[in-house]
Amino acid sequence: MSSPHDGVPLPQRYWAILVIALGVSMAVLDGAIANVALPTIARDLNASPASSIWVVNAYQLAITVSLLAFSSLGDIIGYKRIYQWGLAVFTLTSVGCALSDSLTTLTIARILQGFGAAAIMSVNTALIRVIYPKAQLGRGMGFNSLLVALSSAAGPTIAAAILSLTSWQWLFAINLPIGLVAWLVALRALPANPHKVSHRFDIRSALLNALTFGLLIFSVDGFGHGESPLLVGGMLMVSLAVGYVFVRRQLSLAAPLLPVDLLRIPLFGLSVGTSICSFTAQMLALVSLPFYLQSLGYGPAQIGLLMTPWPLVIMAVAPLSGRLVEKYSPGLLGAVGLALFAAGLLSLALLPAQPSYLDIVWRMALCGVGFGFFQSPNNFAMLSSAPPHRSGGASGMLGTARLLGQTTGASLVALLFTLFPHHGTHTGLIVGAAFALSAAGVSCLRMTNGAGRVAAGH
Repeated sequence: MSSPHDGVPLPQRYWAILVIALGVSMAVLDGAIANVALPTIARDLNASPASSIWVVNAYQLAITVSLLAFSSLGDIIGYKRIYQWGLAVFTLTSVGCALSDSLTTLTIARILQGFGAAAIMSVNTALIRVIYPKAQLGRGMGFNSLLVALSSAAGPTIAAAILSLTSWQWLFAINLPIGLVAWLVALRALPANPHKVSHRFDIRSALLNALTFGLLIFSVDGFGHGESPLLVGGMLMVSLAVGYVFVRRQLSLAAPLLPVDLLRIPLFGLSVGTSICSFTAQMLALVSLPFYLQSLGYGPAQIGLLMTPWPLVIMAVAPLSGRLVEKYSPGLLGAVGLALFAAGLLSLALLPAQPSYLDIVWRMALCGVGFGFFQSPNNFAMLSSAPPHRSGGASGMLGTARLLGQTTGASLVALLFTLFPHHGTHTGLIVGAAFALSAAGVSCLRMTNGAGRVAAGH
């Protein structure tokens, strides 16, 4: 028998899944399409290539500094309300992006759009936990991973198609009808929180969190791009000092913004570590590979096609691993997947001097198989190991771990390119494989920390 809060009844569940699908797809797509459009945007707005990167960075930074705050608010005032606000802000600021006539106005609009995306992402997995029955939570996570992979894979293609037909403004304007439909359906379909909490929102912790992660990202990014050591070191020291005060404050709270108390749960803490290492490996590879393939003589269109097997295979594997985690330990599935991922990265680093298309494609596919087997079980382990009334905090920690790993990976690539100007791409893939193997090792530890019991305990 299902409990009163064991999932949302049909057909409401299908409508709720549709809302989640539309929101997540928009948030992920807008991160991917902006990268492709940067040269066009820079030219139209008379901006330098270096300054135009803020169109991407501003969006990511806004998400990173506000994700945990929105997660906490979700626990307090409801995941549904935060998700609806996120959809509204994201949709309206997308119109602002489309109407921007300078780099400054576009950057401001992207910052606000990033806050909307953060609200969507912060409670996304918490809502999945409420929407799906406990016995189907694994496949819900698998479907969500499928959506993220599909959106990431389709982003460059959609951007190229729109830019070939019309102006870059339509990349953002297209969010208006999609966001409006999602918001209207959300009013009726999304469920309320099954668990009530009594604590208040901690504004001081939210400010300390924004300062800690904001300065940390700026310092890591500056280190990777060769900024002044004095400036980078200063930002890092201030970030560590503020972070110390932030963590000390969280340890004294019953329901902290940064869920440090959840990190004491072995399965949760190990899953966070696995996530950070694996997403660092992923970004090391995804940033290095285009330059690597370019050095082998491939053009932009060929590079895009050759990298497509990676997300395509994730799309096939993620739902499968989401079902397998209902029967097998997420620690085991994650370890196997990350070992395959590491093998794929090493095989790419050892490509022959004149590889055929097949040589590259099967290696990309192997990376996709490995990453797809890791992602859904890891998300499942992290969310299911947290108490139900802390689902918002767990959801925010999941997103923060991913963003921290991706930021670290991108900055490490820039550093490796500086240290090894002739072998930076090879080195990036090898270092990525090392991070993937480290993540596999951490995942193995979960097999002795209750992961099997969580997976089977439905």
